Amino acid sequence: MGSTEPKILIRPFQFPEDYDEVYALWENVGDGIHLRVSDELDEIRKKIDRDPNLFLVAQTGNVIIGTVLGGFDGRRGMMYHLAVLPAYRRKGIASRLVHALEEKLKEKGCIRYYLLVTKDNQEAINFYKKRGWENMDDLYPFAKSLL
Repeated sequence: MGSTEPKILIRPFQFPEDYDEVYALWENVGDGIHLRVSDELDEIRKKIDRDPNLFLVAQTGNVIIGTVLGGFDGRRGMMYHLAVLPAYRRKGIASRLVHALEEKLKEKGCIRYYLLVTKDNQEAINFYKKRGWENMDDLYPFAKSLL
């Protein structure tokens, strides 16, 4: 008796081969991912040059079904673009991606990391709270474009 669930592989993002498929995934996962200039090919190249092992994908067969992007500046880490295609949600894939990223961050010496969630993304808020994340409501997020 074999499992009817497809095998899910968590692996490093391959640049540039995976880019188009990953970008399309980000465009089609719903409101939680906001694509900006930093998600364009040349900017992702910079990300891969800096942290080649902190961009992970979940794959079944030849299809990328999830992503997570991490960053580490030597002091703190960040998580970006945790995304799973809707048809594959609630199967533990996002949790596996987060766990794999956390292991990579720990290997680099990271002891604390952060993420940003839009206030209207209740599904993501629930996901993170269930896994021990805390809302840092004493902080205001700020951003400044350098372009």
